[in-house]
This record gives sequence, C-alpha cells and structure tokens, in this order.
Amino acid sequence: MNEVGTSATRTVVEELLRRIGAGDSDATAAMYAPVSDWKLNWPEHEHDRAATPWIRPRATRADAAAHYDQIARHHVPEHAATTVERILIDGPDAVVLGEIRQTARPTARAYRSRFALHLTVEDGLITRHHVYEDSLAVAQAFDEDPQPEHR
Repeated sequence: MNEVGTSATRTVVEELLRRIGAGDSDATAAMYAPVSDWKLNWPEHEHDRAATPWIRPRATRADAAAHYDQIARHHVPEHAATTVERILIDGPDAVVLGEIRQTARPTARAYRSRFALHLTVEDGLITRHHVYEDSLAVAQAFDEDPQPEHR
C-alpha cells in the first residue's frame, strides 16, 4: 500500500480513538463496516458473562455500539484513563499499543490492563477489531467474591 493508503489508515484509527474517548457509542460504531471481524482474547468458557457482558463475539455496527455502551455502564468514568503509547501502521492494518486504567462499577475495584488493538481499515471503515488484553486483571476487578491472594 502506498503512503496515501497508510495515511488514510492512520486517519481512521486516530478518529476512532477520539470517538471512543468522547464516549459516543453510536458515533464510534459508525466507524465500523456493516459487518466486521471482532474478537477478544478472552477464554470463552472461563469468564462471568453477567459481570462482563461486553466480552462476547460481535459482528455488526449495532454490536459495536452495544459493546461501548456496556463498557461505559460497567465502569466508573471518573476513574478511567487510556494511554496510547504507539500506533503502528502497515497498509490497511494498524496496531494500537497502550494501557487502560478503569474501575469496575459493581465492585469499586480499580485495575490496569496493557492492551494491543489490531484494526484493519478498508474503504475508510474498520473491518477487523481484535483486542489482546490482560483478561485476568479485568476478571479479578469484577469478581464479586475475590479469592485471597497467594504470597
């Protein structure tokens, strides 16, 4: 892909991050293709769907909007921050590296999670959204009955 294509990918990714930060789920979802390849790195059988409902397979724009709405409902916005450390672009693909800091609303437990977000942009829309994060940190923050730490 030429420099113009790489620049277009960066523009879409930076706008996506801006919209996520602004908290407008519908505007964020509009950045996605009507159907996209959406994956989270969570073990499907090992998490509490009731505690973390945003962690599930997605495919449509409506799914994307629901994802961002559910994240917002289950976290304390005043205690949230995301640091984007690097955006790597290779043609239509982008990898966003960083760290999220959140507080689980039901337990009031804070957590940090390093993440890598792999996006693919085609015709100005996101067609791939794969997230790799510290799922254990998130699960522990939402665990209503935490296990004692082992030392």
